[in-house]
Parts: sequence; C-alpha cells; structure tokens
Amino acid sequence: MLDLISPQTAPATARPTPQDALRGLDATNKTAVRAAAEEFEAVFLNNMLQNMFTGLENGGAWGGGTGSDAWQSLLIDEYARTIADSGGIGLADSVERELLALQEGAR
Repeated sequence: MLDLISPQTAPATARPTPQDALRGLDATNKTAVRAAAEEFEAVFLNNMLQNMFTGLENGGAWGGGTGSDAWQSLLIDEYARTIADSGGIGLADSVERELLALQEGAR
C-alpha cells in the first residue's frame, strides 16, 4: 500500500489527496479539504468527459493510431483538471461543505 504524504510535510508542488483531507482536519487544513473537493470534481468531470468521447469515430486529433487511446485519455484528464481548476461546475463547493460538516460532526 502507498504511504501518503501528509499536507504538513508535502513539498509545495505536491497536491494533497482526499485521504489527507479526511485525516484530522482543523483550520490549518482547510486548503487540503478544498484540494480534495477539487480533485473529486476533476475525477467526476473526467468520467463524464470519457463517456462523452466514447463512440466518436477514430481520427481527428488522435489519428486512430496505436497510441491514440492513451493520448485521448491523457487529453481528457487535462480537460477535466483544467475545468475543475478554473471554477468547475460547482461540485467542489458542495463536496467541501459536506467534508467540513462531516468533520464537525465527528468531533
């Protein structure tokens, strides 16, 4: 199993994971909660976009060659992260509120 880096010891470039956000939240870890909510939104958008691109004819930007599926998947992942990072569809706000409410209820 992977050993996750806690937000306090993570390098400045590392993104906190959802598991980090659920471990002992306090006022200093609200950024970890927000990061977890945005990550969840990015994963949701990725799944939604993957389904949107399913069934499209091969060709276009990916060319339909041997590695086209891998490139399509990477591009869709970047689309999802870009959408989530630029405000998303509002899902991260709801997830953040719920994570904070769950934390308050656990105390």
